[in-house]
Amino acid sequence: MTKNVLYYGDNLDILRRYIKDETIDLIYLDPPFKSNQDYNVLFKEQNGSRSAAQIRAFEDTWEWNEDSARAYQEIVESGGKVAEAMLAFRTYLAENDMMAYLAMMAPRLIELKRVLKDTGSTYLHCDPTASHYLKILMDAVFGPVNFKNEIVWCYETGGRATTSFPKKHDIILRYGRTKRAAFYYDNVALPRDPSTMHEVILTDENGRKYQRNIKGGKEYRYYLDKGVLPNDWWTDIQALNPAAKERLGYPTQKPEALLERIIKACSKEGDTVLDPFCGCGTTIAVAERLKRCWIGIDITHLAVALMKHRLKDMFGEKIKYKVVGEPVSLPDAKTLAENDPYQFQWWALGLVGARPVEQKKGADKGIDGRLYFHDEAGPKAKTKQIIISVKGGEKVTVSQLRDLRGVIDRENAEIGVLISMTKPTRDMRKEAASAGFYKSAWGKHPRLQLLTIEELLSGKGIDYPPSEQVNVTLKRAPKAKSGTTVTQAHLFHKERKQPAEN
Repeated sequence: MTKNVLYYGDNLDILRRYIKDETIDLIYLDPPFKSNQDYNVLFKEQNGSRSAAQIRAFEDTWEWNEDSARAYQEIVESGGKVAEAMLAFRTYLAENDMMAYLAMMAPRLIELKRVLKDTGSTYLHCDPTASHYLKILMDAVFGPVNFKNEIVWCYETGGRATTSFPKKHDIILRYGRTKRAAFYYDNVALPRDPSTMHEVILTDENGRKYQRNIKGGKEYRYYLDKGVLPNDWWTDIQALNPAAKERLGYPTQKPEALLERIIKACSKEGDTVLDPFCGCGTTIAVAERLKRCWIGIDITHLAVALMKHRLKDMFGEKIKYKVVGEPVSLPDAKTLAENDPYQFQWWALGLVGARPVEQKKGADKGIDGRLYFHDEAGPKAKTKQIIISVKGGEKVTVSQLRDLRGVIDRENAEIGVLISMTKPTRDMRKEAASAGFYKSAWGKHPRLQLLTIEELLSGKGIDYPPSEQVNVTLKRAPKAKSGTTVTQAHLFHKERKQPAEN
């Protein structure tokens, strides 16, 4: 099994096809919660406006349908404790959305246990809406005897409630595959608080300071340099506020400090960490910085594109990893376009470093993606934009190109790009040439550009001022410093006042 891999696809399929038995040391998963809300990836506009475009990465609106009923039936027919738990859930919950969520989670948890080493641990991150059901399901999968911790992660960031007590914690369930689950005390121990040191401090024969306690006639030594473990309620790590330097705009993004504690607690350098719901890639970024091998899986090309940008920003060109599931040839791209047009669109936009726009009827008509850039110096430099249209069909016409030209004029954009599966016709090239050029300090750039998927796969890109200097479409992740411990002081500015929750 290749280490340091990003997989695009359904994690259940990826786990079954690619991940071998007992090869993973640590699993962290932060699946979409059953909380009756849509999760959107938010990309704040870079042109000074206060609006934001929302991209639906996945919907947390689980519903009982044919797919969830089939998943449930497969689990029940397999027998065992998990089947018994699912039957009990069905009796209590009937055929509702929560039942659909549990039917989705059950087979994935079974696969995660299969790939985990005997010394491995799984951390399941969830919110109180579903944590009680998931704990029962985890008991069924891993066995109650292998339950290690229910960690309550407390935080102050976020909205303020007015009609109920503010909801300011998540639940993280830790299970070992066996009783032999590894735990590295020294990796996560915190310095002792001097205010708690009431007993007499002694010095042993090696000069180490300790406190002594007698229990049952036996002496116990507590060395001051060993530190103490955090309790199972964590208040020293805050959720990311809007001004956090590491925040990339992903709605469920977790702070690196949280993942650092989890990864250090149950893995060592060289171990393999798996995140099957990888999102914007916090787990794999921290694993890379801490010199662990890693595997990330996500079902959207949008998330995979974000992870690739994040890894490049943090570690530069030196980082080596493999991407599995992305198109690498024209036939692959055609298959994706036929099977899932939106995923094809997100993937194509990712090839040029652009971000998608919100897919809402009547909004941003004629625009599939935007790319922002700066090509002037100074704090008052204008943010400029490139409008992108993606066509996955076999035929592209001159009229579509003319439509794009009209959108460029309407949006006051500097450049427009049409990405197509097929090669442009002579008439299309003529129409593009008639649009003229955008001039910058780097030279002239065609105002209307034509790019094919084949050209993008071969390395060709948009002709505009060098992207390494001027592309401001996606927020850059801070560069990683190998082995550095992340602290909250590094992550947060002074918290801004938050709006009240409804």
